[in-house]
Amino acid sequence: MLNDPLLIKDIETVVKHALEEDIRDGDITAMLIPENNRAEAKVITREHAIVCGQPWVDEVFRQLDPEVEIEWLVKDGDEVQPEQTLFKLKGSARSLLTGERTALNFLQTLSGTATISRQYSKLVEGTDIKILDTRKTLPGLRLAQKYAVTVGGCHNHRIGLYDAFLIKENHIAACGGIPAAVTKARDVAPGKPIEVEVENLEELQQAIDAGADIVMLDNFDVDAIQDAISINQGKAKLEVSGNLETTNINHKIISGINYLSSGSLTKHCSAIDFSMRLSNS
Repeated sequence: MLNDPLLIKDIETVVKHALEEDIRDGDITAMLIPENNRAEAKVITREHAIVCGQPWVDEVFRQLDPEVEIEWLVKDGDEVQPEQTLFKLKGSARSLLTGERTALNFLQTLSGTATISRQYSKLVEGTDIKILDTRKTLPGLRLAQKYAVTVGGCHNHRIGLYDAFLIKENHIAACGGIPAAVTKARDVAPGKPIEVEVENLEELQQAIDAGADIVMLDNFDVDAIQDAISINQGKAKLEVSGNLETTNINHKIISGINYLSSGSLTKHCSAIDFSMRLSNS
């Protein structure tokens, strides 16, 4: 995903905005330090985590001061333990301190996303089921969090409103039913995946008959999921969604289901506690 030109451009853009947000016309506290002072620093983790965010950290210091040297001791996707050093920095003391919070904000948020994603991915190890994220991401960090989900071992649903159809209850009502909505989707964007969210087995049959590529079973209990698998007979891919947490997901891991999707991957993540320690060089 890091080779995607859209993500590369997005990293540059969101970092630029984050630095402008924090610095504006100058870091007045950093100005207390003599301009020529140089320093070394290391960033450690205070808790167990899956690391994610190296490209964003690198971009912070590239934009702020290209002369800052960064030595990474881990890579995105690595599992780290409390007090472990993630990377070291060397350069202008002003630059290190000015960039500290912005760099750690990206690192702590994306590592939080990757960490919870790893927890979810382990629940389906040994099965053919993929766990998907949703569009319930932090504004401005959509691509970043989608990347972090994959670092943790889960998978991306559609990126936005442009790359796949997800025809939900309100769309169905506004279009005049599932068949009409699916037919219109083929006219609007031929070749793009068509997914229909259904709330009962009757709607499931309508979506299958209409030729939906994927059918999302919204808040189906286990018995209803089993019935849906029998009705579907492999015609469409099946996705189970609705209040899926690590504590209750196991009973939804059923042969015949292709995907489980959960907004918790991106909206319930807790930032990881990282700390930068600076010393004069």
